[in-house]
Formats: sequence, C-alpha cells, structure tokens
Amino acid sequence: MSVKIFDKPEIQDFLQVLSGLQNDEGNPRIKQIVHRLMSDLFRAIDDLDITPDEYWIGVAWLNEIGAAGQAGLISPGLGLDHFIDERLDAIDESLGITNVTPRTIEGPLYVAGAPISEGFARLDDGTDTNGHTLVMHGTVFGADGAPLPGAMVEVWHCDTRGFYSHFDPTGKQAPFNMRRTIITDAEGRYRFRSILPSGYGVPPGSPTEQLLSALGRHGQRPAHIHFFISADGHRKLTTQINIDGDPLINDDFAYATRDGLVPKVIERSDAESIRANDLDGPFAEIAFDIRLTALVNGIDNQANELRKRAAA
Repeated sequence: MSVKIFDKPEIQDFLQVLSGLQNDEGNPRIKQIVHRLMSDLFRAIDDLDITPDEYWIGVAWLNEIGAAGQAGLISPGLGLDHFIDERLDAIDESLGITNVTPRTIEGPLYVAGAPISEGFARLDDGTDTNGHTLVMHGTVFGADGAPLPGAMVEVWHCDTRGFYSHFDPTGKQAPFNMRRTIITDAEGRYRFRSILPSGYGVPPGSPTEQLLSALGRHGQRPAHIHFFISADGHRKLTTQINIDGDPLINDDFAYATRDGLVPKVIERSDAESIRANDLDGPFAEIAFDIRLTALVNGIDNQANELRKRAAA
C-alpha cells in the first residue's frame, strides 16, 4: 500500500514523547538511542507495509528468544557482533592502531572463574575419549614487540559433541572442563593440552534456528577455540581461532572467521615430539602467537566490562 504516516508532525511528536525527550527525567543517552531505534522501526513498518499479524509474530519470536536465553546467540547470527568488531577496527584505524592479532566475536558461552595455571594447563579432563589430543602454544607480545611475562590467557572451547561445560544439556561435563586461565611464563609463553573441538550448530527447533531457516541460512559453526588475553598497560583482546581444515571456516553462521585467525594444525606422530610433550601417542599441534595493543590515553577504549557473563 502507498499509505505512509511516519512523516506526519503528530507521529514525530509522538516519537519525542515515547522516547522521553519532552521531559527532564531519566537517562539522556537511553532516550537518544530509543528515539533512533523506534524511529527506524516506525519507518520500516511504513515503508515495508508490515501488517499487524507480521508485527505480532515478531513480538512472539522475541518472547521465545528471551525465554530460551538465546539473545546472545542470535546477535552474532544476525551479524551484529561482527559489525561491532568491524566498527572497532575502523575506530582503531582512525587512531593509527594496528591489530596484528585480529579481534573477533566473544560468543555467549564464556564462564568466569576458570582455574588458574602458570605457563601450562591441561584443559580437558580426559573423559571425552573421541577427542584427538591437541597441544597449543605461543607467546604473548606487548605493544613494544617484547614478550609479556605474566599476561593472562583465558581459553575455552567445546567437546567433540559441540557442548561447552556449564552449558552441556547432558550434564556430562565437570565444571570448567576445557576452560582455563593461563599466566604466561618469564618468556611470555603459554601452552596447553586439550583435545581438538568439534563444530556445532544452534539448538534444533530453537527460535534462533527458526529465524535462520526463514532467511535460508544454516546455524552451524566451524570448530574453534576462544581466547581473552590481557596484561598490564594493554587493551584486553577478545578473539578466537578456527581449526584449519574445517569445511565451515568460510561459512560460519556467526561470521567470526577472520584472516590471521586460522593457524596451521600440524600432526605429530614421531617419537621425539610425543616424548617431548609427555604423551603416549600422536597429537595435533597449533602454534599461535598473540600481539596486544597499548592502552589509549591510559584506558582500554574497547572494554565491555558491563556485559553480563555467566559465573560459576
């Protein structure tokens, strides 16, 4: 239909009222954001001739997303997390900051409080017998290019079924399985033993899958490992690596794959490597160095400490 009412003065006045812009109470920043978002939604309803049925289907879907606790899952699925990363990259570029180790999305499955180890950690508890042993290591470098002793490397990943501890619907995994915090050694090195994770998909039949299906998209992720890396005088880095060779590396529903975050996986089966890593058989090895950036005017200008994260 050609009927449009968005530009009518009374609608524009209504947007001012509903956003609280005509009173002196409340939070000015929230008012600004709500006014813009509601204006864009009103205009979309007008321009796309969104029907009442379509609108209320959308409201019901939002209720389902909230009830399922999947807002943090659909956010990357709709590209919002990736867009924020791209915008942070552009801000850094305008400041002359180069991110040698790229940032990428956090995802919704971090859990605070993982056990702390010095230099080396065993992430898995050995109960996932389908797992192929992984040894991953690297050095954390500071903004000046020197290794960073005492840097904090938080790492977490899923098991071979695609489940994370603390979010495992089967209840099989112990708390903090495949989650550790590693403090780098005197040479800035970290190292851990675990198993190669598998890729996974959004829950079948979930509101997230329903929307992706309506868009003609899948909800699958390639195998990956998450990291937070932080050190005094540096900005906290949120990133993740993909497991090289996974067929979904360039078809991730969460759009997390970035150049520089797909390190080679080297298969080791020689006796010397097995013995040097105190193992009893072949394993996969990944080397991944991490380079942090300095604080900006003494602060971390990309910190998101107000984000609510799970805590054990």
